[in-house]
This record gives sequence, structure tokens and C-alpha cells, in this order.
Amino acid sequence: QVQVVESGGGLVQAGGSLRLSCAASGSILSIKTMGWYRQVPGKQRELVAGISRSGSMVYVDAVKGRFTILRDNAKTTVYLQMNSLKPEDTAVYYCNVDAEDSSHYWGQGTQVTVSS
Repeated sequence: QVQVVESGGGLVQAGGSLRLSCAASGSILSIKTMGWYRQVPGKQRELVAGISRSGSMVYVDAVKGRFTILRDNAKTTVYLQMNSLKPEDTAVYYCNVDAEDSSHYWGQGTQVTVSS
């Protein structure tokens, strides 16, 4: 079992920055990838950024050059540094942990609201 706890988020004006944090605990040796997803009402949850155990990163095109996924040395905490935020980045952001046994774990979600 892996527990996932998020923090950060909030209200920011367009052009501003926010940093989300996600800490994993429990069976952390089984973590394969960690990432951030976002969801707006009426739409499917989409991958924003992810990082594998080896350090490979992936970003959705809409955030490339603006968002950066970071990880601590213990590989149990990931951050999403969000710069140059746009109103269309408004969503609930979820942290995801994928384990070696193909289990998926989600955080509770944190609201990010970008005002124009």
C-alpha cells in the first residue's frame, strides 16, 4: 500500500506561479512512476507531467516550457512547479503513484484556480 498526500494549490492571477507537492509513504520501494493529473468538470482526467523511477519525464504539450516536475533525492516526493499560469490551467490537480505491481494510488486532489 502507498499513501499519497498532496499540498499546495490555490488562487493565482494569470502569469503567476504555484508549486504543488506530493508525498508518498508506505510501500515506497514499489513505486515505479509518480505524476500529476488534472481534471475539470465534464472532462476526463489528463496527465500533466510524470517522472519515472529512472528520472525520465513526460509533459503534456499544453504545459511544456511552463511546468516542471521535480523530485527529491529519496524519490518519494514530487513537486509540480507551475509558472506562467493561464486561466485554462484551472482544474483539480491529482497526484498519482504507479507501483511495480500495477496498482495505482491517488491523492485527494488540490484545486488550482487561475484568474484572468
